Formats: sequence, C-alpha cells, structure tokens
Amino acid sequence: MNAINELKSNPRPAGARLTGLGTYRPKKIVKNEELVAAIDSSDEWIRERSGIKERRMASDDDTVVSMGVAASRAAIKDANVDASEIDLVICSTATHDTLTPHASALIASEIGATNAGAHDLNAACSGFSYGVAESFAQIVSGNARKVLLVGSERMHDFINFNDRTTAFLFGDGAGAVIIEASDTNCIGPVVWGSDGSQSEAIKMSVPWHDYKRDTSQPFPHVQMAGQQVFRWAVGSMAPIALAAIHEAGVTPSDLKAFIPHQANMRITDALVRELQLPDHVVIARDIEVSGNTTAATIPLAMAALRESGAVSRGDLALLLGFGGGLAYSAQVVCLP
Repeated sequence: MNAINELKSNPRPAGARLTGLGTYRPKKIVKNEELVAAIDSSDEWIRERSGIKERRMASDDDTVVSMGVAASRAAIKDANVDASEIDLVICSTATHDTLTPHASALIASEIGATNAGAHDLNAACSGFSYGVAESFAQIVSGNARKVLLVGSERMHDFINFNDRTTAFLFGDGAGAVIIEASDTNCIGPVVWGSDGSQSEAIKMSVPWHDYKRDTSQPFPHVQMAGQQVFRWAVGSMAPIALAAIHEAGVTPSDLKAFIPHQANMRITDALVRELQLPDHVVIARDIEVSGNTTAATIPLAMAALRESGAVSRGDLALLLGFGGGLAYSAQVVCLP
C-alpha cells in the first residue's frame, strides 16, 4: 500500500443540498429617469432594450463585505445553523476593492465562522453557479460539511454613467446560500466552460497597470459589445441549460423554476423560447427591479421567487450563469 492510501480520509456524504438563503438589497433605488439625461435616452428605450425599470445602488457604507455579511447572516438564520459550524466560506465577486485581504476572509470573521476556510472566486456573472459546483465538490470529497456561498457586488463603482451601452444595466447587492452535506443529493452535475476567444466582448476599459501609469484617463470601467454578447448568450446557452437538465437525470417538466443570470430580459425571453419550457415553469425576472448584479443575480432572483410564493423549498430549479470571460455554468438544484 502506498503512503497516500494510508492517510486517513474524511467521511464522504452521498450528496449536498441548499438549506438556507439570504439577501441584501441596498436601500437606494435608482430609476431609469435618473440615468437617461447622461446617455441621451429614455425610460421607454431602456425598458425595451433591457427590461429594467430600476436598480439598487450601494451607499458609501455598503461594501462588498458588508453586503455579503448581511446576506450571510440571513442565510445562516434561514438554514438554522450556527456560524461556527461552517467549514468553508466562498465569496463570488468581481468588485471587491482590495486584492488582499480577500472578501471571504473578512465575511467569515464578521459572522463568526472562525473554523472556516475562506477564498474569493471571480467568474464574473457565472460566479455563483461556479460556487455551487465547488461547494458540492468540497462537500462530497469530505473536505467540508457546511459551506457558505456568497455573491456580492458593487457594480456601480466600475460603470461609466455616460456610456450608453452599459450605464443603465447594472445594480448592486448580495445573496448567500448555505450548502450542507446530505444523505440524498439535491445538486445536479455542473455543465460549464469558457470561451476566452471572445473575452473582448465584456472587459475592463483599461488594465490596472495602464491606469496606474496614466491616471488622467477615465477610471477602469466595464465595456460591453452588447450585440455580440446577446448573440453568444442566446445561441450558446440553451444547449448548456439542456445539458444540465439531462445530466441531472430530470426532464424540463420536472422543473419548477428557471433562474438564469439576470443579464437582460430580452436574453431571458429568448432562452425561454429556445428551451421550450413547460408553462408551469416559473421564470426569474428580478432584473426588472435589480438590474444586473453580476455574481449576485441568481441568489437575488431565487429569493425574489421564494418571497413571492412562486416557488417553495425543495422545488427543482435550473440555474444558468453566463457572462464575462466569457464563462458559463449550469446545474439543477433543489431550492432552499
């Protein structure tokens, strides 16, 4: 027997499930009318193009960490667990304002998850779905029994509000879930990937080093080739979603909800048409009041459906993340 096989292994559970859900939405609501003058637009144009009528904007006190802490505490309460029981904290974010300390370590400290490992994950708009997959892997490998997964973003720090293609799209907020070991599995296999050949479709205007060398240029902000992203999402993501349904061993008729990344209502509508989902499947459309909150869109949309009574704990939902990278990820889960 070689040495590695002689090492003690952790008990490995049969599967994992989402057991708690919490969110934080900043108090400030920014309606379309407040943005249109700078981009020579109108409320009607924005709604037609994106489906958005308003979004939340973080205050100076609302950081990626503080919003993540608030969402985490709500998720912990919802799951009826103690923070000290959490083995791993993952924060999916593209907008934390320091390279170190990372957001997840600060969140873990604030909530009292003193026994937890912690790391950040940046897969942009697909980050939350990536985090579900990693949480599942850590649990079934025996490395953790309870994971806190957070998606938290302050997108408005990286938006040029004079850019007609992006100024109206984004919002701020955070969502979190508790994922626990389970005797029966409620997280389907992940179907994921990336296409770096199209990375220019969603990118920062300048790299940090270029900005450091010449701070007279505009602060780095998100730029997007909207039509290219639309074509990619509509043309490529439906097969990924169908593959995730197949890998989970269910059919579209088994689903109660479809919760895609809230990128654009037109993209959501096009995906629904492509997927030909049954009429009873509830479609998440939280973008109308939240905008695109990148890694936070899926948990925020999940919570909105549950709060409305449209879904219940244990219902099957298809999650689909896609965006910057270009990266994508999908899986079927039982809702917390």
